[in-house]
Amino acid sequence: MAQMHVSLPGDLETWVEARVAEGRYGGTDGYILDLIRRDRDHEQKRRALQAAIDEGSASGVSERDPFDYLDELRDRLRTASAA
Repeated sequence: MAQMHVSLPGDLETWVEARVAEGRYGGTDGYILDLIRRDRDHEQKRRALQAAIDEGSASGVSERDPFDYLDELRDRLRTASAA
């Protein structure tokens, strides 16, 4: 495992130490690992959302009535939940 050294200003160091003292983390390294994992997960979700937005934008404008489409989706959900 790679090792990194991080310097924090006093107020952030105090914050991290307080979070560790709450007992959720085994140490400052656990807290930092959790933050990095959450950031990575957030970025992956953001990229997936952006890809879906880009795909939707590239698909053009639909001629369908959006309310008809919503009704169709509701019908599909009802059918799926009844099965």
